[in-house]
Amino acid sequence: MTGGPAGGPAGPLDGITVLDLCSYLAGPYGCTLLADLGATVIKIESPQGDMLRQFPSSLPNQAKGGESRFFLGTNRGKRALALDLKQPEGLAVLHRMVASADVLVENFRPSVPARLGIDYPRLRAINPRLVYAGLTGYGDEGPLSDKGGFDQVLQCLSGMAVFQGGGADTPQLVLGSVLDYFTSALLAYGVAAALFQRERSGTGQYLSLSLLRSALTIQAGRFVWAESEGRDVARDSGTGGLTGIHPTKRGALYISVHSNHFFAALCELIGRPELASDPRCATMRSRAAHAAELVPEVRAALAERTALEWEEIFGERVPCAAVRPIEDMFDHPQVLAEDLVTTLDHPVVGRYRTMTKPIKFSDTPGPAPTASPTFGQHSDEVLAAHGYSAAEIASLRERGIVR
Repeated sequence: MTGGPAGGPAGPLDGITVLDLCSYLAGPYGCTLLADLGATVIKIESPQGDMLRQFPSSLPNQAKGGESRFFLGTNRGKRALALDLKQPEGLAVLHRMVASADVLVENFRPSVPARLGIDYPRLRAINPRLVYAGLTGYGDEGPLSDKGGFDQVLQCLSGMAVFQGGGADTPQLVLGSVLDYFTSALLAYGVAAALFQRERSGTGQYLSLSLLRSALTIQAGRFVWAESEGRDVARDSGTGGLTGIHPTKRGALYISVHSNHFFAALCELIGRPELASDPRCATMRSRAAHAAELVPEVRAALAERTALEWEEIFGERVPCAAVRPIEDMFDHPQVLAEDLVTTLDHPVVGRYRTMTKPIKFSDTPGPAPTASPTFGQHSDEVLAAHGYSAAEIASLRERGIVR
């Protein structure tokens, strides 16, 4: 049994076909996670292409094909079809594909799918077993529903920027598109659950996801408000200033001492064992209350060695990490031991190293990752697999319906 576009071992979603009509990051990467599980994912782009292809990047040969680092990292393992859904013949192509598909994912504003002729009621009539996932910025209903939503916009709307910056007057963004990636994981989780339910019921269903919903979900520990509390209630974990990033002789070091056990080990290993029995340090709360006094004392000890030396000394006894740039991860011994990096070949960029898969399955590992596709790379192949003759494909190309 083989799975995915490149063949190889079957994955948990082997035999499942996903139509990915998404652009940018959250939707496309959610579909990539499904491809990692062995699903055949067909990325369907408009004639303009996914805007993520145009993002600035320092990748070599980008000018030749408009490939960006974020696009390559977001769309591995897919087939690519360039299709103009605004033309009736293009819509007819999609409807034919829907008839045999298992999943369709789109991230248009709520009013757009019906206008294009790809809304769930219409596609459900074609294929009642279809699992349809609609990803929006703010949800399907409400005063903001038809606004475009983006990671950083929702961070600012939902309070994430205030917590990251330490106050409403000093907001900061959480870099790395963390909200997009979290939404991607929720998308893959929801689709997998809907496919499982389909095996029981025989029918698909509509899944509604939004960046707003994700922004509140990712703050579940903060998004709790008792009736007796005011607006100024403490909402973060309150681990105190000792848990955090500290300077050392060379480099920065993150340490986590949220428990008395870890704090005692820290005190011993930095040569300040008396701090463990200091009344100011009796509990996590008391340490947080006296952080202004304790942090300088701890940092004075940490200044004696480098971050890498402390990382070695603390070992398993004090949770810590020397602060590293992401470039170090490509060759980090733990990353290599877990086989998290693979090398792929791309027709424009050439060979590049990238992520493998976020989950390792012992019995159904799925096919090896393949490079993200170039624009319209598999258009002829995909159309032929759905019953179009060579002459029909040529005609679709001549009229600009397919690229």
